[in-house]
Amino acid sequence: MKMNVAILSAGTIAILFILALLAGCTGTAPGENVTPNVTTTAPAAGANVLKIATTTSLENTGLLAELERVYERETGMDLQFIAQGTGQALDTARRGDVDLVLVHAPALEKEFEDEGYGIDPRCIAYNYFIIVGPEDDPAKIRNMSAVEAFRTIAIAGMNNTPGVAFVSRGDNSGTHAQEKTLWKEAGYDYDKDILNAGAWYVDAGKGMGDTLILADEKKAYTLSDEGTYLSFANRLALVPIISESTELMNRYSAIAVNPAKYPNTNARGAADFINWLISDEGKQLIGDFGKVEFGKPLFVPLYAPECTGPPFNCTCAEPVPTPA
Repeated sequence: MKMNVAILSAGTIAILFILALLAGCTGTAPGENVTPNVTTTAPAAGANVLKIATTTSLENTGLLAELERVYERETGMDLQFIAQGTGQALDTARRGDVDLVLVHAPALEKEFEDEGYGIDPRCIAYNYFIIVGPEDDPAKIRNMSAVEAFRTIAIAGMNNTPGVAFVSRGDNSGTHAQEKTLWKEAGYDYDKDILNAGAWYVDAGKGMGDTLILADEKKAYTLSDEGTYLSFANRLALVPIISESTELMNRYSAIAVNPAKYPNTNARGAADFINWLISDEGKQLIGDFGKVEFGKPLFVPLYAPECTGPPFNCTCAEPVPTPA
């Protein structure tokens, strides 16, 4: 035992001696310039990770899960979704926390692009917003235009008509933005006339699924995207009252975060994913989604040249340049 310890000690001394020699060979000589340690910021997403801020409607319908399943299987890319209202999703991208956004509020999207945060927008699909409410339709809006319906709901609510209430998402989402547009077209200033108009108007501050459930509990009207309503319909007594008018068209787009603003974004991964979404394969997947379960697709893919004219006015087929 003592001999073993002695041998071990001698070996340890020899190793330490060799390490000291090596340190001397690689050390810095007196007076030699020393390069300081540099701390680099890790990329927001690695080459095999793609971070995407997206709308709750895409999550609630189940489309995100289907896109994730197919794209990850084909490419090995790890898609990481953050489901928020469109306004929140764009703010997340403004902070450089994601690589691209999937959103549905054209006016907010344009602001995002004009500010230099978003590049290479491509519209991918559309469906319709719908006004849902109680079967007995207490405000009697059935067969009206969407704008007429909003005006009628406001008048009925302000006059305390029994049974008339409206639940808003109130979360700066694409659906909330469309709601505010409809109030404006109906002749109301949203902040002054609607937001604090009385008990008939409920500001939920929730995602689409939760807003539908709250509206159902209150037997109220609400504005929903059609896809989320269909995915929740078996839990609701609310029924579609007004649907599929041009005023209610709901366009979805993919927009990459500008690497000139945030060089560590996964710009190549974003471009590849957007190009897959607008490919024939991506469009077919989107167009088929929901057919089996609901008897109709939840989203309609956009094709050129239809997408380039009204009411869409967007680019849907031109490939996004792939960064080197």
